[in-house]
Amino acid sequence: MIKLNFHFFKRLPPHEKRITFSTVFTLLRIALTPFIVAAMAWHAWGVAFVLFIIASASDWVDGYLARTFKEQTFLGACLDPIADKILLLSCFFALAFIQSPLFTIPLWFVLLILIKEIILVGGTFFIFLQKGHIEVRPRLLGKLTTFVQMIFIIWLFACYFFQWVPIKTYYTMLGVLLVMVFACLVEYTRIGLSALR
Repeated sequence: MIKLNFHFFKRLPPHEKRITFSTVFTLLRIALTPFIVAAMAWHAWGVAFVLFIIASASDWVDGYLARTFKEQTFLGACLDPIADKILLLSCFFALAFIQSPLFTIPLWFVLLILIKEIILVGGTFFIFLQKGHIEVRPRLLGKLTTFVQMIFIIWLFACYFFQWVPIKTYYTMLGVLLVMVFACLVEYTRIGLSALR
């Protein structure tokens, strides 16, 4: 949990801004994103599959290293969710616009995820302006939603590569993600309103 305010930024010690070994894995996730999208654009689904698994694994590795070696820093706490959003939104937009061999992600679904992120980020900034500080703490539902989104994309890449066409599974997973995205938005909205009060 990190409490942010203007004075916090001024008092932030150098060690909170350092690049740790765990932060390198977070930066790796960001660096891999354009290569994953490029592989998708070239229909190199096997390459996209492998790169995305590496990027997804880095999400677990950076958290594990930060906890194990006590490397939790302010920079790492900020970069981790940013890296997740860049990776997932980039892949979902690519899946919506690139002509894929089997399934196409509906544009409305991608826009829903984008709107959710805009509302969360905008709401956080609004609370910060109103209160002068804000507590940033990852929630279990948010973590679980990110994890399921990663599994969904990995599964799609596997389908494209192996030419699987499990239509019922596709719509089931899409439905589950839709419910989780709405639930996540409701939970964070409730938390935001509570913070304003």
